[in-house]
Amino acid sequence: MRDVSEMTALALGFLGWLMVSVSLQDHYWKESTNDGSVITTSTIYENLWMSCASDSTGIYNCRDFPSLFALPGYIQASRALMIASIVFGTFGLVGTLVGMQCSKIGGDNYVLKGRIAAIGGVFFLLQGTCTMIAVSWYAANITHEFFDQDYPGTKYEIGEGLYIGWSSAVLALCGGGCLVCACGVDEPGQKRPYPYQPSSRGRVLTTTSRSTPSNYGRNAYV
Repeated sequence: MRDVSEMTALALGFLGWLMVSVSLQDHYWKESTNDGSVITTSTIYENLWMSCASDSTGIYNCRDFPSLFALPGYIQASRALMIASIVFGTFGLVGTLVGMQCSKIGGDNYVLKGRIAAIGGVFFLLQGTCTMIAVSWYAANITHEFFDQDYPGTKYEIGEGLYIGWSSAVLALCGGGCLVCACGVDEPGQKRPYPYQPSSRGRVLTTTSRSTPSNYGRNAYV
């Protein structure tokens, strides 16, 4: 049962890590709204790295954000959190592969392997938390600007990149929680390392003298 839980956690963590990478490269984190406009000639969409515009003919043009320090604080924080999420996910994958009981990596010390797998689950939890904070913070600013009647700039709606980010965060949190719970349960059939107990010379001699029959009488020792 534990092997199944570890495999499920690995699959969820890998999918979450993969979807974080897809979300980070997606251009549609926010897209200009069509609310209140009868004719739409161009669409503006942005992510954490660039802003793009496309017209009705399908021609689009993208430009990178010119300066990091000129960006709003939430974009800078979202960048850092998403990059940290990918790093945490990489450590989580490595720790899970090493710590799984069905894996031959790391030898036969299953107690140590279980601890390593639990650390991998913690990294998956950190990955999901960072991703959830980043995409939720970004979406909160989009929502605030959309419903602000005094906001003079272009209003946007939530794009597909944020939905991919939310999905990856849920997968990573489920995988990390499943892995931590699986490593914390002590099952009856769980593999354990063989405890090496060095034998004492006195105990061996005593056991041998008791178990070996003697061919001599009691008077032979006088």
